[in-house]
Amino acid sequence: MIANVLVGLVALIHLYIVYMEMVLWDTPRGHKAFKLTPEFASASKVLAANQGLYNGFLAAGLIWGLYLGAAGFQIKVFFLLCVAIAGLYGAATVSRKILYVQTVPAAVALTAVWLGA
Repeated sequence: MIANVLVGLVALIHLYIVYMEMVLWDTPRGHKAFKLTPEFASASKVLAANQGLYNGFLAAGLIWGLYLGAAGFQIKVFFLLCVAIAGLYGAATVSRKILYVQTVPAAVALTAVWLGA
């Protein structure tokens, strides 16, 4: 039960990231969230939308794992590992904040899934 709530939270975080990258990237809110200049945001809008789409796939995989219930164990583990690894890469190359927003929640959820919590 707790594990599924945590997996759902990670999925919701990624749905929010999708919204930020695909819809709000080139807005004042997106500029502030991602520390972008309006010029850079405008020039990179298509790339951000592509990145958002990938985050959407991560959310979809987690939702799929939740939908399958106990049979979705391996799917949840796989997608949580993908989220954690992507977060580590993002923290190393873009911003340490990504470690706390993406990797830590995924690691906590992954631990709960493994423990069967």
